Amino acid sequence: MDIPSKYEPNRVENQWYDYWMQHGYFHSQPDEREPYTIVIPPPNVTGVLHMGHMLNNTLQDVLIRRARMQGKNACWVPGTDHASIATEAKVVAKLKEEGIPKDSISREDFLEHAWDWTHKYGGVILQQLKKLGCSCDWDRTKFTMDPDMEASVIKVFVELFEKGQIYRGYRMVNWDPEARTTLSDEEVIYEERQGFLYHIAYPVEGTGETVTIATTRPETLLGDTAVCVHPEDERYFHLHGKKVRVPICDRVVPVIPDPYVTMEFGTGCLKITPAHDINDYELGVKHGLDIVDIFNPDATLNANGLHYEGQDRFEARKAIVKELEEKGYLVKKEPYTNNVGTSERTRAVIEPRLSDQWFLRMEDLARPALEAVLDSGEVQLVPSKFDNTYRHWMENIRDWNISRQLWWGQRIPAYYYGPGKDDFAVAETAEAALEKARAQSGNPKLELTDLRQDEDVLDTWFSSWLWPISVFGGILDPDNEEVKYYYPTTDLVTAPDILFFWVARMIMAGYAFRGERPFRTVYLTGLVRDAQRRKMSKSLGNSPDALKLIETYGADGVRVGLLLSAAAGNDLLFDEGLCQQGKNFANKIWNAFRLVQGWEVADIDQPQTAALGIKWYQNRLAKTLVEIEDHYTKYRISDALMATYRLIWDDFCSWLLEIAKPAYGSPVDRKTYDAVIGLFEENLKLLHPFMPFLTEEVWQHIRPRTPEQALIVAPWPKVAGYDAEVLEGFDTTREVVSGIRTIRKDKNIPFRDAVSLSVRDESGLDRQWDPIISKLSNAPEITYSKEAPESALSFRVGSNEYFIPLAGSVDLEAEIQKLREELEYTRGFLASVEKKLSNERFVNNAPEQVVALERKKAADAVSKIETLEKSLASLQ
Repeated sequence: MDIPSKYEPNRVENQWYDYWMQHGYFHSQPDEREPYTIVIPPPNVTGVLHMGHMLNNTLQDVLIRRARMQGKNACWVPGTDHASIATEAKVVAKLKEEGIPKDSISREDFLEHAWDWTHKYGGVILQQLKKLGCSCDWDRTKFTMDPDMEASVIKVFVELFEKGQIYRGYRMVNWDPEARTTLSDEEVIYEERQGFLYHIAYPVEGTGETVTIATTRPETLLGDTAVCVHPEDERYFHLHGKKVRVPICDRVVPVIPDPYVTMEFGTGCLKITPAHDINDYELGVKHGLDIVDIFNPDATLNANGLHYEGQDRFEARKAIVKELEEKGYLVKKEPYTNNVGTSERTRAVIEPRLSDQWFLRMEDLARPALEAVLDSGEVQLVPSKFDNTYRHWMENIRDWNISRQLWWGQRIPAYYYGPGKDDFAVAETAEAALEKARAQSGNPKLELTDLRQDEDVLDTWFSSWLWPISVFGGILDPDNEEVKYYYPTTDLVTAPDILFFWVARMIMAGYAFRGERPFRTVYLTGLVRDAQRRKMSKSLGNSPDALKLIETYGADGVRVGLLLSAAAGNDLLFDEGLCQQGKNFANKIWNAFRLVQGWEVADIDQPQTAALGIKWYQNRLAKTLVEIEDHYTKYRISDALMATYRLIWDDFCSWLLEIAKPAYGSPVDRKTYDAVIGLFEENLKLLHPFMPFLTEEVWQHIRPRTPEQALIVAPWPKVAGYDAEVLEGFDTTREVVSGIRTIRKDKNIPFRDAVSLSVRDESGLDRQWDPIISKLSNAPEITYSKEAPESALSFRVGSNEYFIPLAGSVDLEAEIQKLREELEYTRGFLASVEKKLSNERFVNNAPEQVVALERKKAADAVSKIETLEKSLASLQ
């Protein structure tokens, strides 16, 4: 087989991915093997590959490829999430561009547009993951709106409702005016924003007095229905039982005393707007206040906004402030930093809003999920630093608002049959709901046409919390063969920002619907940040094009670049230079392979150097494998890569190949060649999870392979014992060779010029390594003596000193002069440092680390002077 002179990722990657797909290596079916199962965190169906996806899915692919090579039945289930809010927003925007407002078409017509959008753009990200090399079982691809997945969600809703865990309630919720839907508390992101605190005078009825109210949202005064003071605040005793007039709208409202008010904040006088603040709402219920809603669903003002009706809330704020100022109600305006709730999806500022919504009681569901992580350890978070975050969320859990005012998603299976608040039936189908409705209403004449299904859909997370179960059909058919074999899954790889949104809820669902954990380990990646530590995002323009990176550096190069600094739970500071490092590594391996394949092989005796080198590398490989296995066990995937990287680049390419390489123009013996090829193959196995394309390409070039012998299914190297003395002996050898090379470099002695090496042996060196020292240093003559030779430069390795006589190799007089000058400079430097250290004021007043640094400088200078004096003495 011809070996191209260059490694060409763009040619190789498509070829081998097609080969893997053609032979079904990614596909899994239940059998007698141990299963290893991962479910992909389903990306948004209309999403595209970004750096976070690249990191997350590379880590999953590393784990799944290794498990496959370990002989496990590796199953990686891919899929996408319908992403109600994000997808509906894109469809609405597309329709708007075409001049079609969403409100002008029916739900059915809108869903047709949504499905068209999904079929056109959906799944693009999964195709992009193939470019990265992800070895998912594509035959198992799922979508949260697939019929069976939707049926699973509806079945769970009905079961939970019948158990009393789902209920409908009129509550204050988080309203996203851009998406026009409610959000759960967890979907609200709080941001510090600079605004103003407005002090507004409210006239007290029947007097000439006013009370001053401080607010950051003056537009909401149009919905005020009371003013509240602390019952013990002496400043306002005289106002108890009085009424005040709200500026602009002239609504007369009561002054109510309640300990909720903080006397020290602002003026100690609080405006109460029950329709637009959760705490105000609770005070309103307590005191029987009116509720005046001033906003439309899009956060423009409604008819209660008087002459501001139709204006955007922020525009209305400016106009209202201006009117307050003109009419003398604005006392003052001062800068104020406020925590503002924003939508995690649309970034719109959230409005608290009262509405009827569906809720899931969480307290009972949370209890076993909390115990699984913090008590029994059935589910392990990696790194464990996230345990406390998990505990905080789960111990302070609130009921989950699961309804969304959207059309794209699983529609809530509640069917209304009458005008009353509770005139509805919950069932998996309309037909089943009709039977329930007839029984509940006592009206046997009800027909399907009398039923009106709830307009809302379920929160997207209400489908994805079932993901590890529903992808195997475990909700609809709890005893099917697949769910019993693959569930619980093994590892989950995801980002910590969805630890509660998704991970915690999956754990809850696992115990609620299967009575066991959904996965064993949750590997939490960090966020991908740029070199300035900023989170990568489209808005900042600091996120590179993922596919462009793959095109430039190859998929393997990008995978290595991502993983080189991707320690679990720690943010990754992405630098494109890391991808170049990955590409360079690929080229290094390719060139090493071409070097070995270019050797002429002959049936001759094996040199002692090659035998020694191979013995050392076999032990080095064995020890490194122990380290790699430990890293994998602890999910230190970046460390596993670095250990593999160093083994191949440093030990194999830089040392073993130099030791085994035959002299120029000479053949290599067959025993050495076969051993080197065998070790190369072991290297490729260790590297395959990280660099699947390159390794398969080299593997297939080494020798003819059947599909059963492809690297993707080759057996993972087995851990074996190693000889520590061999490794220690070679470490010494490596230091000696490096010492000789350093002298050669410093003294400009070319490698072609042989040097002799004299060793003053103080510890009984193992001389078996001398042939390697001779070959790699071109030091054919190695002598051992108790005396130091004349006119020689030396270096130490351990307790032994090594000398290279310089007669004939360098200009001794010039070398002596150079050493004298360096010695004089170092003595002067030492004197200046000692003078500083003899100054008591400096030693007593300088920071401890500064003094310590000066003392280290002095010690280093003393050591260097000793070495220079010895070198000078040996040359004179």
